[in-house]
Amino acid sequence: MHLLLRYNWVILLFITAACNDGPKPINYGSDGCEFCQMTIVDKQHAAQVITEKGRNYKYDAIECMVNDLNKWERPKVKTHLVADYSKPGIMTNAITASYLVSEKIPSPMGAFLSAFANEAERDNTLSRSGGERLDWDQLIIAIDKKHIHNQ
Repeated sequence: MHLLLRYNWVILLFITAACNDGPKPINYGSDGCEFCQMTIVDKQHAAQVITEKGRNYKYDAIECMVNDLNKWERPKVKTHLVADYSKPGIMTNAITASYLVSEKIPSPMGAFLSAFANEAERDNTLSRSGGERLDWDQLIIAIDKKHIHNQ
């Protein structure tokens, strides 16, 4: 009986882990971009989408995520995440993030686009590197109108 309870706990643990519908870690150097199929290697520019059904889509660059979303015919998106440029490997909410387009900060697809968890970090980087400030809505419009290009 005691052994049976132990197996039930193990099975419950596996079921709980399988049902996790949050962000999945990006395996830098091995995961591929959902949009362009390039290997994701840059911890400062990656992005991720999580659908309401819990499926994760990973991207090597913010502009890849936005371009994929422009053609989205999959389940509704629950969460949009982008890498915080000032904290490599840490993801932040893409909708509330602050963005910078600066030719002094290369990104994987050549858009020179970086995201920051807060405006102060973005503005600090802007003062050193120059560029253009954007919020999420401005970013979507700029990519849609091809003001920010994918190479």
